[in-house]
Amino acid sequence: MPEVSIITPCYNSSKFLEETIRSVQNQTFTDWEWLITDDRSTDNSVEIIQKINDPRIKLTIAEKNGGAGHARNISLKNATGRFITFLDADDFWEREFLDEMVAFMKKENAEIAYSTYARCDENLEPKIGDFKADKVVTFNNLLKTCRLSLLSSIYDSKRVGIEFFPEGSKREDHVMWLNLLKKIPEGKPLPKTMAKYRMHPTSVSRKKQNIIKDQYLVYKDFMKFSTVKSLCYTANWAFNGFLKYSKIFN
Repeated sequence: MPEVSIITPCYNSSKFLEETIRSVQNQTFTDWEWLITDDRSTDNSVEIIQKINDPRIKLTIAEKNGGAGHARNISLKNATGRFITFLDADDFWEREFLDEMVAFMKKENAEIAYSTYARCDENLEPKIGDFKADKVVTFNNLLKTCRLSLLSSIYDSKRVGIEFFPEGSKREDHVMWLNLLKKIPEGKPLPKTMAKYRMHPTSVSRKKQNIIKDQYLVYKDFMKFSTVKSLCYTANWAFNGFLKYSKIFN
């Protein structure tokens, strides 16, 4: 049984997929399994993955296109590692990411941890300043802004269990982290840049005005807050999101 399970959804990711694959295979920590679920890609993503000769990499092809949350859930159902971490098919880890994160989890007796990550353009060149891992994360402060990025976070499934993603929501990662933080007091920061996040001008996560409703439903439907409380948290989230990305794509 591997110590770490890496969860990746893949959909038409051929442009950056080989670079992402190298970043995982080059990890100095080697006791991992990588569960990739292809969400019915129409490019050659599946062919790229199938060419890899590495028994630690396990590809599943979804029966239908169901979105990133659905694809991650398929992989999570098959995960056997103690530590669960995530990497999208266009992002990148530094060579010591898994080594540093697993060691930090054990040293700090952490149940969830996250690191600083670089925010880059499509060529992995810095776009704006790094997103800093500089605060202990709790359920209450995670309501205001989602500090836990999938590519730079890890949790201990032995202690907190496997947490699945709600399907059909564009904010499924925020809901998943909130559900985990309901179970434990805090997640701990590792203030070291360990990953690179590709920022695409057309990516859904950047278009805050298009997902205000989805964020509102995080609080109203998934957290079961009142309408007024949900609106207040949505406004707070939108303001923090503006500050987080206001200097992008000049």
